[in-house]
Amino acid sequence: MGYNPGVTTTPDSVHPVRRDVSEDDSRRANRGDWDLYADEYQQMHGEFLGDVGFVWGPEGHQEAQLQVLGDPAQHVGRQVLELGSGAGQCARWLRSQGALAYGLDLSERQLQHSRRIDEATGITVPSVCATATAIPFADGVFDIVFSSFGALQFVAEAQPMVDEVARVLRRGGTFAFSVTHPVRWSMPDDAGPEGLRITSSYWDRTPYVEEDDDGTPRYVEHHRTLGDWVAHLHRSGFALRALHEPQWPEGLDRVWGGWGPLRGRLVPGTAIFVADLVL
Repeated sequence: MGYNPGVTTTPDSVHPVRRDVSEDDSRRANRGDWDLYADEYQQMHGEFLGDVGFVWGPEGHQEAQLQVLGDPAQHVGRQVLELGSGAGQCARWLRSQGALAYGLDLSERQLQHSRRIDEATGITVPSVCATATAIPFADGVFDIVFSSFGALQFVAEAQPMVDEVARVLRRGGTFAFSVTHPVRWSMPDDAGPEGLRITSSYWDRTPYVEEDDDGTPRYVEHHRTLGDWVAHLHRSGFALRALHEPQWPEGLDRVWGGWGPLRGRLVPGTAIFVADLVL
């Protein structure tokens, strides 16, 4: 969970724009951004996420309660890969439930935090620094691939990424991922009253980019509609089993970027897709 479209706290030397960006430029920009942002991110959100915790989004819903991946008692021995694993909190929770969970992240600094928490908790998440569009694992080795606000929004080439997930999953395996709910792209990234306005088209898929004075991208997020995600999954041989749109919990007053109780009680902020590989 990083920055989000319409953020108003960018440095003076970085300018938010909407324009097309290639996969290579997206990868380069986001690797550099997350390496710079990782320390602040873990300091700000580490307690909320938990060192051994599986949170699906800023609303704070835990996998132990939602059971998006199924009964935790059934995870023992399952081979699991987390895309955009960051400091490995989610994969580490699955390890604590008996799963053989691994991490993949683009940011070396995030993976350094993962190693730090490995040592602090005694639960090690073997992890690799790589991109979700070229997953460095053999075909058909995982029972589950998942991402909690991880790699998917930062990838320009969504179909090759979903194809890669299908490649490394066993037949019947599950792909589950959470992203910013696509409807949020129509609104300013503001948790207050300004965020209740519709300011752009839901169907405008132009990436959100933060670029420097030379026009070099420093951060990129890509928007897909609900229909886009369903189409990507179908083309790769997945059958959509569930689409969760978690409601804002009563009593949660925490603000995280554009997520907060005011808007969260009116429209969803997170979409969680669950699909099974059938082809």
